[in-house]
Amino acid sequence: MGSKTGGECLRDELRTLFLFEHLTDAQLDILCEAGSIETFPAGPLVVEGEPATCFYVMIDGELVMSKRSGGVDIQTNKTSQRGVYFGAWSAYVPGEEHIYEASVRLSKPSRCFVLDANAFAGFMQTQFPMAVHLLEGHMVGGRRQSQIIGQREKLLALGTITAGLTHQLNNPAAATARAVADLREGVGHMRHKLAMVAEAKFTPEALRVLVNIQDQVAEQVAKNKDLELSALEASDREDQIGDWLEDHEIAGAWDYAPTFVEAGLDTDWLERVSSLVDDVDASASLQSAIGWLKYTIDNELRMNEIAEASKRISALLADAKQYSQMDRGAYQSANVHELLRSTIMMFGDKVGYQGKGRPVTIIKDMDKTLPELQCYPGDLNQVWTNIIDNAIQAMDGKGTLIIRTARENDQMIRVEICDDGPGIPEDIIGRIFTPFFTTKPFGEGTGLGLDLAWRIVVEKHGGNMSVQSKPGDTRFIVCLPLVAPPPLTPTPGELSAAGTE
Repeated sequence: MGSKTGGECLRDELRTLFLFEHLTDAQLDILCEAGSIETFPAGPLVVEGEPATCFYVMIDGELVMSKRSGGVDIQTNKTSQRGVYFGAWSAYVPGEEHIYEASVRLSKPSRCFVLDANAFAGFMQTQFPMAVHLLEGHMVGGRRQSQIIGQREKLLALGTITAGLTHQLNNPAAATARAVADLREGVGHMRHKLAMVAEAKFTPEALRVLVNIQDQVAEQVAKNKDLELSALEASDREDQIGDWLEDHEIAGAWDYAPTFVEAGLDTDWLERVSSLVDDVDASASLQSAIGWLKYTIDNELRMNEIAEASKRISALLADAKQYSQMDRGAYQSANVHELLRSTIMMFGDKVGYQGKGRPVTIIKDMDKTLPELQCYPGDLNQVWTNIIDNAIQAMDGKGTLIIRTARENDQMIRVEICDDGPGIPEDIIGRIFTPFFTTKPFGEGTGLGLDLAWRIVVEKHGGNMSVQSKPGDTRFIVCLPLVAPPPLTPTPGELSAAGTE
């Protein structure tokens, strides 16, 4: 910072500034006695984040105000208006740590009225005690209100997510229950068929081969579970097997055919079974053998269903764990694609990828080369949840959601969440990140979802968050640094003090 030069503080000059024009002579004299008028060269005057030691009012000159975001200074104001104030403007609020909330750089030599922060606080508290109480209540009360309703916003999001997860868990759980019931019935049928096989008086060699075929059938069912036939292929194969069974006078031929097709069997398998019974009564023995294999297949298929449902439940719980980050540290390395995937999963049947027949289709355009982030993963999942939930509501539960990731520069990554809803009107788009602003009907929204997302991205991670919108294309753009500011580590003195409270 450049050196300053001083000048005499005159009450008449202070009175020409809009901030002081209604003060009494006595009040202006207090200010002149406590402060001074200084001339500063062009250059930085106030640095964001440093202790707020002085209150400034510009008399003549020009200043540029900026805020730091994602490692970059973003200009928020440039003005030469007389009377513009900055610095320790909230020093009069007691019990707060006062730091400069923005940086100020003078773009040319400027004259400012300068007042020590403590002197400014004392002046406000003695001369305008009611105003100080009102402003203190507004600041502190507003912050507490934001915190309380912010927690409610998180709970509302959690309720939405929990409902989706519950629905998703219910599907495989119900499938497991149905499969167990079918399996119990199938085992009963197998016992009956086993008795029929015994009555058919198979030779020991035929029984040995039949058991061998049963083992091969079970193996074939396991291999076939990931193979899918088209509807036409399945129908053709059912016709072939059904015709073969009818030709061999098997009762219930067309009931058996779909089961054999699902297991991946064909008429060659059936011919092998038929060749085993050439030394006994053919119709009775073949009927028993085919029935035995049919119930073997049924049971294998039901066990596959139970295994798949169990895997699905385990995967859902793993995704829920990833989403909540409940077993991990608050600040850690994380893959942004894994965070997005676990968040999408939590929306359950509301969303799905192309071809899944869900109301909202998701299209992903991901840069797989992105490095992991040092970040607060649980908080970022809250950001994705709030944006995606808003998009689903904007599309009235049906439409297309596009998620893109890319590099923004060498130090940041970019995440875009886009929807094809009606868009955000121009007259309100500038206010959507404002606390308590909502377009939802009274009582249905807190207006803190996007404010919370903004604070997580900008304040906690040092990133940027913006929105672009037109009908059919609304984009929320989140830019995150590769390394977010880590949590503050208490000093030994602070830890000692905390332990004695």
